Amino acid sequence: MSNLAIGILSFPVLLGLIFVRVPIGLSMFVTGFGGYWIIDGSSRIPLAQLKNAAYSTFASEALAVVPMFLLMGYFATIGGMSSALFKAAAAFVGHRKGGVGIAAVASCAGFGAICGSSLATAATMGRVALPELKRFGYDGGISTALLAAGGTLGILIPPSVVLVIYAILAEQNIAKLFLAAFAPGILAAIGYMIVISIYVRLYPNRAGTAERINWPDRFRLLLGVWPVLVVFLAVVGGIYGGVFTPTEGAAVGALGTGLIALANRGLNFRTLLESFTSTARSTAMIFFIVFGAAFYNGFLARTRVPQALSEWVLSLGLAPVMVLVLILLIYLALGCVMDSLSMILLTVPIFFPMMMALDFGMSQEHVAIWFGILVLIVVETGLITPPVGMNLFIINAMDRATPMTSTYKAVSFFVLSDMVRVAILVAFPAITLFLIP
Repeated sequence: MSNLAIGILSFPVLLGLIFVRVPIGLSMFVTGFGGYWIIDGSSRIPLAQLKNAAYSTFASEALAVVPMFLLMGYFATIGGMSSALFKAAAAFVGHRKGGVGIAAVASCAGFGAICGSSLATAATMGRVALPELKRFGYDGGISTALLAAGGTLGILIPPSVVLVIYAILAEQNIAKLFLAAFAPGILAAIGYMIVISIYVRLYPNRAGTAERINWPDRFRLLLGVWPVLVVFLAVVGGIYGGVFTPTEGAAVGALGTGLIALANRGLNFRTLLESFTSTARSTAMIFFIVFGAAFYNGFLARTRVPQALSEWVLSLGLAPVMVLVLILLIYLALGCVMDSLSMILLTVPIFFPMMMALDFGMSQEHVAIWFGILVLIVVETGLITPPVGMNLFIINAMDRATPMTSTYKAVSFFVLSDMVRVAILVAFPAITLFLIP
């Protein structure tokens, strides 16, 4: 059997392991290790590769961004920033039809600007906004669905942990990817707000309104969100302005949110220890997936699967946009059974060379950035598509009274919004790239 055939057969093996609930990082590592062993006929080469892969994967300074952004999110949570964001947004639009739901999405967008994790954004804003949505008469299905969708803004609006991983895999500039994600992120938030406005008019008995708040109180609550703006401008502005590197920017953001949490009396020895412990757990989980993917992708490179796939697609003579659409459809299908980080780590080394070989009438850098943002959006959609949609499970676990089927029905409106947004960004790349020099 040829090396190429072994590489191709590894895909059903990997998916089979995932299907029987073997952790994704372990699945990729075991499949890669077994593939190396079959190719070389002994364990000596894969064991040597194990040593090299561990060093080459974790020696990257760029990966230090991951724990810093995660820690920044934890500090922001205990510092009360999530609650301040929701109260300020609700003060301005809560009295309108669908306003409390729109305020929840707006606060998710704001929190996503200082938290690079979708799951953390969904969990944090769920604790803050879900009780308020229920208090104002929102049906359980739309409440859980809009918060699950809003949580996806955590990985789209920079800073984003998943976007950092893509930048490392594709060898792209993190600051430029952050800039490119900004407009699509705002477009996502607007799309979700439009969905809520349509939904509450189609089903007026499933959502209520809050009482109107006078203007002095609105501005008082608005002043409470200044720390979020300061941290966002310091991190993203500092990175893009060249004041510091992305790693340094993440450290500055973590320090800034920590000081704000301390000033708001949310940070003490106990919460500091909890934040460090939670960050360590999340980082270990992410790093193990990164390591498993690095080992498996090294095996695939040995079998030349990515190159063969790229050559085969080019030989079909399909239009570049058609190839892009097919790749995005594959991501949508994978999103039903895999988490976002695993999809990025597994597929980018395969699909990225293929995209670089196609002519979209743009520079290679622009194609890489545009493709990265499109992938991020489709991966983000996978977080709210059944049966695996992690955000759906997180929010639904906070509201046991709401059947999962109700959440699934309501979230379909938000998935449709995502599909429309993807179509717009595919048709008009300038929306993604207009900020990139």
